[in-house]
Amino acid sequence: MCRRPGSSPYRARPTSIYSPPGQLRRLSTAQQESRDSGEEAPRHPWSPHPRPLTMALGLEQAEEQRLYQQTLLQDGLKDMLDHGKFLDCVVRVGEREFPCHRLVLAACSPYFRARFLAEPEPAGELRLEDVAPDVVAQVLHYLYTSEISLDEASVQDLFAAAHRFQIPSIFTICVSFLQKRLCLSNCLAVFRLGLLLDCARLAVAARDFICARFSLVARDADFLGLSADELIAIISSDDLNVEKEEAVFEAVMQWAASGGDAEAKAERQRALPTVFESVRCRLLPRAFLESRVERHPLVRAQPELLRKVQMVKDAHEGRLTVLRKKKKEKGKEAAGPKAADKGTGEAKAEGEEEEDERVLPGILNDTLRFGMFLQDLIFMISEEGAVAYDPAANECYCASLSTQIPKNHASLVTKENQVFVAGGLFYNEDNKEDPMSSYFLQFDHLDSEWLGMPPLPSPRCLFGLGEALNAIYVVGGRELKERESSLDSVLCYDRLSFKWGESDPLPYAVYGHAVLSHMDLVYVIGGKGSDRKCLNKMCVYDPKKFEWKELAPMQTARSLFGAAVHDGRIFVAAGVTDTGLTSSVEVYSITDNKWAPFEAFPQERSSLSLVSLAGTLYAIGGFATLETESGELVPTELNDIWRYNEDEKKWEGVLRELAYATGATFLPVRLNVLRLTKM
Repeated sequence: MCRRPGSSPYRARPTSIYSPPGQLRRLSTAQQESRDSGEEAPRHPWSPHPRPLTMALGLEQAEEQRLYQQTLLQDGLKDMLDHGKFLDCVVRVGEREFPCHRLVLAACSPYFRARFLAEPEPAGELRLEDVAPDVVAQVLHYLYTSEISLDEASVQDLFAAAHRFQIPSIFTICVSFLQKRLCLSNCLAVFRLGLLLDCARLAVAARDFICARFSLVARDADFLGLSADELIAIISSDDLNVEKEEAVFEAVMQWAASGGDAEAKAERQRALPTVFESVRCRLLPRAFLESRVERHPLVRAQPELLRKVQMVKDAHEGRLTVLRKKKKEKGKEAAGPKAADKGTGEAKAEGEEEEDERVLPGILNDTLRFGMFLQDLIFMISEEGAVAYDPAANECYCASLSTQIPKNHASLVTKENQVFVAGGLFYNEDNKEDPMSSYFLQFDHLDSEWLGMPPLPSPRCLFGLGEALNAIYVVGGRELKERESSLDSVLCYDRLSFKWGESDPLPYAVYGHAVLSHMDLVYVIGGKGSDRKCLNKMCVYDPKKFEWKELAPMQTARSLFGAAVHDGRIFVAAGVTDTGLTSSVEVYSITDNKWAPFEAFPQERSSLSLVSLAGTLYAIGGFATLETESGELVPTELNDIWRYNEDEKKWEGVLRELAYATGATFLPVRLNVLRLTKM
């Protein structure tokens, strides 16, 4: 429920600022004449102090009195409405009638005031067309009570009614409601509604939401229903969150090719040259321009578009096409019509001649979009928050201060650059049969927040996360129960339906293993079996065939090791063997199904993290056995970072102590540094 600004949920006790009953009189003749002449009339002995009320009583007390009087007046009006007192108007909408007071409607709405003033004789009935009775009922209820109930189903109708009846308070409430509830399913409708009702605040908020999620919104069927002007308002924005301009071109071509009937398609294609001006073709690679843009059927069908493409190709070669736009100098408008009668030379001397302004065509705009500032970063996720590290610049950026990440978790970045976290343990009250669940969260790049997803139905630890074909797989692990049994079960989360299900089980139970995803296949490597012995096994799951297949085993059986897909091959490094820690590294050729030894890591470690970022292989953190001052050997967590030098074929240290890396998992991500705060 919302209350109109200025209304009070309570009643304050008044102080004596009112004139006593019977003391208010009409102005005397002398007072009337004095007022008309502008002179100060003699003040009534009961008149308030000549100083302003707010100065005499103080701001807080004056506001209290105002709120009290407003509440008193509104409650009185509602009481008269409920008891049918002094009703002088009936608002009729269809078959429904709403008795009310003309004065209330006229005071709250310029629309109703104009309707009443336009009628020479007071009319007992006011008919309203093209509006739902329930909407009118809510509007009238608000005028008498300052209370209104909004939901997604009714807010747009109320918004349109507030605009029609010119009631700013309802209008503002609806705008705030719609802004707070912008989502992928309604953003385009809200954008068009803001434009239709000339509400710049709402239209801009919706457009910003669309620009931030352009790649997702462009897939919506409603996107194809935009008018040419609406589409231009979106794609002309610098805030468009696209990594490449190719996405904008494809969206525009899809829009131009759509349409219900032949006439609609023809109209869109006639508007295409104008829309095309907002596609920043100069940001397109030359190869894409020639192979895709120039050969597109819609482009080839219009000579004007081919000329625009040629302009872009010329710009790639350094020949910019410049348009001449005539403009009038300010002196000409100020000089008046007499200047037009003067000679050319005299007019030139006075600075009144028309001057050519050189401008670039819109299609040659090469300003980078907001989404083109993405950088390759190492994403560190821990219970203390999320931090992005740029190894090239040795800079850290704060991505999220949320502390809702469970301490023991697994993380995953999909090929669409979406980040997920699973793990931990919590009590799920919605599931009475098996209330214990694990957290499942997704990182929102735009708002830097973690979004709660449907919880993991089977809590477990030491599992792995993989992804393929719009699904996320939770593979193996150990039960978080008394027996802590090793698991061969695989849970599958469908990202389209937002539901968990069971997938085909592993050929064997395993925990402490590595799970990698590549080319819509899920690889499971190493780990420990039910007998707690290290495994050298490797298998792959093909979701298209719904089957697991065993591959060549590793040369060294290990668990709790680092693994990554790098340069089309799978690398595993360090870890735990049946005899202790190891520093060995080996690499798997996916095409040849063979393992080969690789340059060993400089130190024996467990839980080492491997990250492939921008063509470089990094090794981060882990646990090593170090000797204390007393000579005791203890496992110690390290927060250093190494990289493999391809030229010199060796591992080299990058940073001895990477801040914020304690207890973290590490992912290669692409984030927009303009959204992040440098630490």
